[in-house]
Amino acid sequence: MNGSLHSSSNVVVIGLKRGPAGLGFNIVGGVDQQYVVNDSGIYVCKIKEDGAAALDGRLQEGDKILAINGVQLEDRTHKDVVELFRTAGEDVELRVLKKLSRHMNGPTGPRPEQESPVSSLGILAALAGAAALVAFIYVRHLRKHF
Repeated sequence: MNGSLHSSSNVVVIGLKRGPAGLGFNIVGGVDQQYVVNDSGIYVCKIKEDGAAALDGRLQEGDKILAINGVQLEDRTHKDVVELFRTAGEDVELRVLKKLSRHMNGPTGPRPEQESPVSSLGILAALAGAAALVAFIYVRHLRKHF
């Protein structure tokens, strides 16, 4: 089943007023376009700068939208959900499963862009080690032939 066991502390209700550019965010997912493996849920993929969602500040990229104006989004196609958003009216109520943060006591927003699961320094160290190993093997190979 699609996320039927959600911790109530991670589920929030967010009310947004549609602005000139809509609600101000993009979505991904659906039963026909899974964004997360084995999960056909609808996720926020981009918050548009100065849009209704950005100005409100509660909705974040990576949040899972569970319902729009009380209509559950489970087991719906992407196109069906887009249509629900288009016809939702000016005042829209979203039931949202907040993205879990990496640290229990850390910030709940998205990670800074310069931070990644594998650090750049770690990648450079691995590449340097591999280059040293290749050079060592090459030099040993040359010594055997002369």
